[in-house]
Amino acid sequence: MADILDRRDFLTRSALGAAALALPQLRSRTGASAPAMFVSLPPWAVARKVGWPEQARLAARVGYKGIDWAFGPAKAAGVDATRALLAELGIVPTIVNLPMSGTLGPDDAAFDAQLPALADDAAFCRAIGCSRFQLVLGAATLEGQSKAERWTQVQRRLSAVAAVLAKQDVRLGLEFLGPLVFRAAPRVPFVWTLRETLALCEAAGPNVGVTLDAWHWHHSGGAVADIRAADASRIVHVHVSDARAMPPEEVRDDMRLLPGEGVIDLVGFFGALQAIGYRGGVAPETIGPRIPDTMPPDESARIALEATTAVMKKAGVA
Repeated sequence: MADILDRRDFLTRSALGAAALALPQLRSRTGASAPAMFVSLPPWAVARKVGWPEQARLAARVGYKGIDWAFGPAKAAGVDATRALLAELGIVPTIVNLPMSGTLGPDDAAFDAQLPALADDAAFCRAIGCSRFQLVLGAATLEGQSKAERWTQVQRRLSAVAAVLAKQDVRLGLEFLGPLVFRAAPRVPFVWTLRETLALCEAAGPNVGVTLDAWHWHHSGGAVADIRAADASRIVHVHVSDARAMPPEEVRDDMRLLPGEGVIDLVGFFGALQAIGYRGGVAPETIGPRIPDTMPPDESARIALEATTAVMKKAGVA
């Protein structure tokens, strides 16, 4: 990621003062604060042809309360412009992908070299009113690694990231991958369930938690009891979609249905999140032909919002 901002010290100063005011100012278009759980637009899933800042405008236009935002373009625009845009639209900058390359890859030196830039990136994130990064956690080890070796490497990396983010009061959400395809032989399985991801988070730091994807939770054999056993502070973000009943060996990641169209127990899923006190975004991540690229972005975003809201209402959380 290019470092566009002019002054590191500006971000450092603004992160503590201006960011503290950002979230209260980012309200829905009705003037009310976002509820405990609110629907956040994930552009890569339901508005794939739209770039920043039109993604944010689309989210507000359709009725989303937040957006899973694009780091590079937002940072290029700067703190003031991005804050002004979000305040104008009345939406929350919910979460953003961790702006590091090869975060859990094989090159330790390349990872360590990126940590100084991450400090600035975390300050920018906080300055615009966002306190959450997310990162996909691979379900298999790197080639030639045992599970124990992989655990040690990943824990060290995550602890280093967490220490940088903690200085800006920013959290990191790890998304585990549940379907068998991500860990099938000849791969060596690593971490692919909620329980084990939570254990890794606890080993990594107090500000590391889970981006809990209902699709991955379901295909990992997850249970509602697993969510109810989690501490709310360890649930950083939520993705939701639905699935057909299929043999595990046939499941691929781009087969998702809209929430409420399949067999995932989403009422139990949301009920458990409410029971533990989760507060944050819910992103409808319907990846696959159910929302084709040929569908107009406003229509795909509307369909995803309506389906997600309907399931949340059925669960009594919206």
